[in-house]
Amino acid sequence: MLHLNAFLMGVGHHEAAWRHPRTDPELVNDVRHFQNLARIAERGAFDSVFLADGVQIWGDVRHTAAGKFEPVTLLTAMAAVTTRVGLIATASTSYTEPYNLARLFSSLDHISGGRAGWNIVTSAGDRAAQNFNRDAVADHAERYERADEFLDVVTALWDSWDDDALVVDVESGVFADPDKVHEINHRGRFYQVRGPLNALRSPQGRPLLVQAGSSEDGKAFAARHAEAVFTAQQTLEEGQAFYADLKSRLAQHDRLPDELKVLPGIVPVLGSTEAEARRLSDELDELIVPVRAVRQLSELIGLDLGDHPLDEPLPPFPPVSRIKGAKSRFELVRDLAVRDRLTLRQLVARLGGGRGHQVVAGTPEQIADHIQHWYEHGAADGFNVMPPLLPSGLEEFVDHVIPELRRRGLFRTGYDADTLRGHYGLGRPASRFERIPS
Repeated sequence: MLHLNAFLMGVGHHEAAWRHPRTDPELVNDVRHFQNLARIAERGAFDSVFLADGVQIWGDVRHTAAGKFEPVTLLTAMAAVTTRVGLIATASTSYTEPYNLARLFSSLDHISGGRAGWNIVTSAGDRAAQNFNRDAVADHAERYERADEFLDVVTALWDSWDDDALVVDVESGVFADPDKVHEINHRGRFYQVRGPLNALRSPQGRPLLVQAGSSEDGKAFAARHAEAVFTAQQTLEEGQAFYADLKSRLAQHDRLPDELKVLPGIVPVLGSTEAEARRLSDELDELIVPVRAVRQLSELIGLDLGDHPLDEPLPPFPPVSRIKGAKSRFELVRDLAVRDRLTLRQLVARLGGGRGHQVVAGTPEQIADHIQHWYEHGAADGFNVMPPLLPSGLEEFVDHVIPELRRRGLFRTGYDADTLRGHYGLGRPASRFERIPS
């Protein structure tokens, strides 16, 4: 069946969501807002909720609803008011240490009863680097080399306690069997970590591993490690090509196609009629602040468009080799602008809804048609649902789209597993220290 993740961002994914009368921008700093969203997603039997993150201000504080909670802390608060929905947080391999991150996600997995997932990012952009005693971001290839080693250390730490390491013999005074608690003694190019982790092996064994890069380095990394991939494609053909490419790489790593779920992003703009949905989409686009949107686009594509006329086509794009940041998102924006011959104003409007993810405006039946078509034509295992307004967009999806998907036999009627790995049909991974029976 379909897999659905609820991508939660402030009061909505549209960049002007905070200005729309159906939202309250003060909620971006209210934990109760996010707890409410988690309960709504659980009511719809979503596999998981997901929080993106960055280690710098996103956008500019003049025009952006900036400010956000650290995601693992926030998901812990959301775990307290839910029992089944998965909890996925973004954390960077570039600006933290493996031991710290392993502890954070192990703790979230224990506290939630086995519902934690880690969205692995390498962090693009110089502004993030400048918050961590660096002048500029490392080059693309080096970021992924670091991420590979980082992940190897983290998974070793998660495995460093055997499942049966606890003894808890009060009479003898033995709490744990030291032969079943392992130093990892990692020495690599980027990290030296002795271990073991100062936490028991968590309910899932390891939290679910999620990845979002679609560059060549990103796809290679996902094929080795990821169990779910959040991606962005604009057309069915692009989605099918990405899906087939990524699934075909798994055999090189002795993995089966079902061991990785591909979840493109979708921004569902819902209305009781198509005209009503279009009206909401137009209302949101009219609230975009052009100067802010152009500045964001300039940062994304590495080309200063501040003085470019809004109603003229874009100038030639630089080669992707010059882009230090998110190469796959740069290529998506470039291809969109060239394919549809967009002016600068049209492009920032298209990106305002979902930063390059597909925006689909229509009735619940039309949204379900789109989801079903991609799912049944080899472009997706499910979707990363990105409501343009929150909480209303998520409530409408749960109340109107999910019943339609269930009517078509495409989505579960309730949970049949207790852990996030269970929702994705994945077993509990064996520890790398597990002894082979003699």
